[in-house]
Amino acid sequence: MLSAGRTTLIALTALAPVSWGTTYAVTTEFLPPDRPLFTGLARALPAGLLLIALARVLPRGAWWWKAAVLGALNIGVFFPLLFLSAYRLPGGMAAVVGSVGPLFVVGLSALLLGQRPTTRAVLTGVVAAFGVSLVVLKAAGGLDALGALAALASAASMSTGTVLTKRWGRPEGVGPLALTGWQLTAGGLLIAPVALLVEGAPPALDGAAVGGYLYLALANTAVAYWLWFRGIGRLSATQVTFLGPLSPLTAAVVGWAALGETLTPVQLAGMALAFGATVAGQRAPRAKTGTGLVPFSSSSKNGRKDSMDLTGPGLRR
Repeated sequence: MLSAGRTTLIALTALAPVSWGTTYAVTTEFLPPDRPLFTGLARALPAGLLLIALARVLPRGAWWWKAAVLGALNIGVFFPLLFLSAYRLPGGMAAVVGSVGPLFVVGLSALLLGQRPTTRAVLTGVVAAFGVSLVVLKAAGGLDALGALAALASAASMSTGTVLTKRWGRPEGVGPLALTGWQLTAGGLLIAPVALLVEGAPPALDGAAVGGYLYLALANTAVAYWLWFRGIGRLSATQVTFLGPLSPLTAAVVGWAALGETLTPVQLAGMALAFGATVAGQRAPRAKTGTGLVPFSSSSKNGRKDSMDLTGPGLRR
């Protein structure tokens, strides 16, 4: 049974995918059309620079390349692949293919973290993906091979970034705020030249677009990714990734509540399955003696006990 503190931590981490679930509605209702790379850049780079300014900490030593790798996997590569798959795949198929992320994390956790996959974790991942498919999958056209590969690659990229974030931990004295800022900045700098080459100069923005980009950069990215990486530092990688299905579920709810879309009984059943799998995925893995399996706790990889203070270094609320 989860303690009250652990339940609060999971709930705060879950706010990240819930926030990401609003991205589609904000993008379609407020932002210029057909500018996915610029949108990814506008989300990542300003948010990263803001968090670095608040944390007042820069990488040192090996953390320059580690931050660049994590920024590429979690942001710089993930965003463009995600948008490419969304544009090329019909009827929510990108979300379905991307929902295999928890299964990627289960496998990568075995390779990189010494956490043996369990039947429960695999079945929970399958149920989550099936539930998401019932919610978002619609009959439309044929399957685009490039779009499907992009969706799989985006899920693999984010999953690898999640597991490596858990494996590498954080440098001594550095909080999740700074680590998040490093990754968002590195990812944004990676996206910038691609956006310029593919989409050209930034589009003209009206008041609604400025508001939309501010929301995406601040709440949807700076705060959400801080909560996400903070959760990775204190929960197991599989626990965190099983919160991912909350994103398409939130998108479906927002579409129903704000955009006038309908929810069928099949979609409601899928939401129940996916949410149930998300809850089931929050059971922490058990340590087994003699197996090399390392229990996950609130301690970081270098043995330093993480503070339960909700503010990172340099952030005071």
